[in-house]
Amino acid sequence: MAGHPDPKLAALRAQGALHPHPEAVRDPLFDTHAFFDRRDLVQVKYEMLRRARVEGHAVGMTAAACGVSRPTFYQAQAAFRDRGLPGLLPQKRGPRHAHKLDDAVMIFVNELRAAEALGARALAQRVQARFGVTVHPRSLERALRRQEKNGADAGAAPRRSGDGVRSVARSGDGQSAGDRG
Repeated sequence: MAGHPDPKLAALRAQGALHPHPEAVRDPLFDTHAFFDRRDLVQVKYEMLRRARVEGHAVGMTAAACGVSRPTFYQAQAAFRDRGLPGLLPQKRGPRHAHKLDDAVMIFVNELRAAEALGARALAQRVQARFGVTVHPRSLERALRRQEKNGADAGAAPRRSGDGVRSVARSGDGQSAGDRG
């Protein structure tokens, strides 16, 4: 039906599970029934693993028939072994957290913010100059917002107590140095 959007295609695309080259899937299984959808990368990977493990097909031929490389086969095999079917789902790419913004960098940023009113761009430049680490200003903004959400006062400079634990300087009235005016 031309003109009608395909909801499965949209869902596969939204989940990152759309096979990048469905035309490369040459496994005859995908021609036998509409149930087998060569656009569905998770289904293709599962059938590829099943063909090799259960039916004893050669890895190289099976991977090629499914339009993927041998390394992709072995990655899918390890993911399936370790996590089952959910392991075949696409994983979010890139860093999982602000890995450049470690404790030392964030202490420095908080100390700068406590001393003078600097925007994220200026803070990023100072971090670059001090640590040699390029940080996007938006990443700094997100890290500072996370700090505020988690109860740390981003305006007060964290300090290390005698036991090495970071804390925020607080006065006797419970306010941090950044809260008093």
